[in-house]
Amino acid sequence: MKQICVFCGSSMGYNSRYREAAEQLGRLLAESRIGLVYGGAGVGLMKALADSVMQHGGQVTGVMPVALVEKEVAHPGIPTLHIVADMAERKSMMVSLSDGFIAMPGGFGTLDELSEILTFNQLRINESPLGLLNTGGYFEHLLRFFNHGVAEGFIRGEHRDNLLVSDDSADLITKMKSWKPVPMGKWIEEIRLESKA
Repeated sequence: MKQICVFCGSSMGYNSRYREAAEQLGRLLAESRIGLVYGGAGVGLMKALADSVMQHGGQVTGVMPVALVEKEVAHPGIPTLHIVADMAERKSMMVSLSDGFIAMPGGFGTLDELSEILTFNQLRINESPLGLLNTGGYFEHLLRFFNHGVAEGFIRGEHRDNLLVSDDSADLITKMKSWKPVPMGKWIEEIRLESKA
């Protein structure tokens, strides 16, 4: 993996462990010579992450819609900032630039980005690994929802397993490096058979 896209909050959150996790991940990316692709903001966990990567000699690429640049939330210190028309183009460019994805604690935007990559992996539109950095158990309720979806027959178990989870950034990247996508043909055929039953 040459570049990993990280989705995370434009807020810091109330617990200092979130910032610490962002800084640790940033240092790890830089030391592993893996470039950071992120939303380009100079606020919240996004800023803490980008600053840490740069402080440790790593490469940072931001992608931000023009409307947010005009609101002056773009990070002024990153070497590369792609300014795009809207959020859809932002996500598309982030996907095209990245070899893997990590979601850290965040809000609606992080959830949107996480869900899109999960769906892309399910449909084999994108075959890059997706990791969830579950700092302080932040995503436990979401993981329970996914497991409930499996139990109720709306999410296939192998697609739930596409999401790699760890509370340790080094362990998560190790898992991502060995990840293999789920073959799509088999489950598509099973869905067809279920529909005929």
